[in-house]
This record gives sequence, C-alpha cells and structure tokens, in this order.
Amino acid sequence: MALAAGGLLDKTIGGKSIRPPMPAGGYIKTNLTQWKENEGPERYRRGLYIWFQRTSSYPQLMNFDAPDSLQACTRRERSTTPLQALNLLNDPVFVEAAQGLAARVLRESKTASLNGRLNYAFKVCLARSPRPTEIDRLTKYYFQEKELLAGNEDASGHLFPVRSLEHADPDEAAVWVGLSSVLLNFDEFITRR
Repeated sequence: MALAAGGLLDKTIGGKSIRPPMPAGGYIKTNLTQWKENEGPERYRRGLYIWFQRTSSYPQLMNFDAPDSLQACTRRERSTTPLQALNLLNDPVFVEAAQGLAARVLRESKTASLNGRLNYAFKVCLARSPRPTEIDRLTKYYFQEKELLAGNEDASGHLFPVRSLEHADPDEAAVWVGLSSVLLNFDEFITRR
C-alpha cells in the first residue's frame, strides 16, 4: 500500500524474486547468498516477490507477521508492536515511499494551497477527506517542520534527494516527505479492518 500511495509500485506479475532495500545489519550473510538490492522499478514489486530465506529472513516480513513458510497458513496473525512503528518510520522502503508520495502530491495536486494538498494526500492514502482536527494537527506539524528545516540547509537534500520536480522548493518538498511519512503511519492506512 505504501508503494502504491507513493506511485512506486511495480505491478509486474510473475518472474524472479526480488531483494528490496535492507536496513543496515538486517541480513546475516550465508555461504549460499549475499543480499544485493535490486535496482530500478523491480525493487518496488509486491512483498509476495521478496526473496525468502529461512536462515535469514527479510526483517520487514517478520515484523509484520509473515506466516511460517514451513506450514500451511489459513489465517494471518495480527499484532501491533513498537518494532512495526520503527520499521514504518525508518525502513528504507518506507522512506522512499514517503518521498514518492511527497513528489506525487506536489506534482499532481490541482492546487498549491496547503489544505488542497492535504486533501489530495488524504484521498490518495485513505480514500477520504481529512477531518477538521486532522487538518489542524497536520497544519501545525507542517509549520513546525518548515521552521526546523529553515535552520538546516543539508536536511532538505537528505529528506528529498529527488530533483525531478523542476519548480519544487527543496524545503517545501522535504516538509512534504515528513507529512507523507505521517500519513503512511496512520493506523487507518496500515491496518486492514
């Protein structure tokens, strides 16, 4: 869902397994394989295609209750843990998804106003308009982030390294990466009910 919201999802069906970005220290080298990240759009394929090795599993799958590969799975277990929250905020896949969503909002929103862009981002992520309290909180967050980034020139380049948006202000784009990360971490976004 995060890849789709960020406009990154590669919908190719079938083919070889992929190796998406791995957090540092997340993979134990074995004699059989070495984790080499895929390049290009194929790195953004569905989780179904992630290389699965029993001796050293992909951490994101384990954090989000991947079923045991040695048994039949009739029902997925669900849990909410602090590791999941850390994964959603810091994992390279989710950071790239937030960057993609920020670029998408800045490029595709029909208006340049903050409220208009927030409405568009909510429709992309949650298929609904934001509530007034959500607009208030995210507006406050937007201006706090803008103030933080104003004092740190390097932060904008690290948060939003993509330079494909010709008319985008780097600080504005970086703030939208933060807002996008917040939206991708909404319980309503990550939990299927």
